[in-house]
Amino acid sequence: MKIHHVACLEDNYAYLIIDESTKEAAAVDPVEPEKVLKAAQEHGVDIKLVLTTHHHWDHAGGNEKIKQLVPGIKVYGGSIDNVKGCTDKVDNGDKISLGADVHILSLHTPCHTKGHISYYVTNKEGDDPAVFTGDTLFIAGCGKFFEGTAEQMHQSLCVTLGSLPKPTRVYCGHEYTVKNLQFALTVEPDNEKIKQKLSWAQKQRETGLPTVPSTIEEEMETNPFMRADLPELQERIGRKTAVEALSEIRQRKDNWRG
Repeated sequence: MKIHHVACLEDNYAYLIIDESTKEAAAVDPVEPEKVLKAAQEHGVDIKLVLTTHHHWDHAGGNEKIKQLVPGIKVYGGSIDNVKGCTDKVDNGDKISLGADVHILSLHTPCHTKGHISYYVTNKEGDDPAVFTGDTLFIAGCGKFFEGTAEQMHQSLCVTLGSLPKPTRVYCGHEYTVKNLQFALTVEPDNEKIKQKLSWAQKQRETGLPTVPSTIEEEMETNPFMRADLPELQERIGRKTAVEALSEIRQRKDNWRG
């Protein structure tokens, strides 16, 4: 299983997930279909399906076009998310196969949108699994609570995604890492892991390289939203529960000008 980034728009990522034995690929959020198809051509693979994380145009906006360019392609999206161009609706726990060896599990991760889906991907070869989190989980951050509540985001981040195996690679929808880590330091100024990762992320960006993927383990160490369960973090920001802490951190982030 190979995964390739395709930089789109200003700071979006689309992805190609490739089953190496059959050269079949899935495109995640191909907002600029021509770019994604060109990448597929360069890697010598055929795109068989689209995985849409949520209905926002900068993720789902290329679906109709890719259907024209690849007749018969399947477009997956959350059953309650009203995804443009969707041919196959998925719910939590639904499974999708890619090629001979790649398995995709749909995880309902609502809050940013009501029907947001993250896709958990494994293969028979025993590579580290990967999860495509759209705008629910960012590296060191999370999406705005446009259609949901702090309770839902806590469930999505700390329970659903937080219970995936620690080595799971995290591929998110945007390159927001440097800003997210700078904000994370305002919440936990003494967190050495955040300082180290910020320094690394800045170097990556200076050389034009992505900061994605992270891992679930790294997020547990550096992402304040995934650390909301920790009593010491709750105490630091003057909140008594994980949900209250998450809500407070999101409010601070929304007002933070960096």
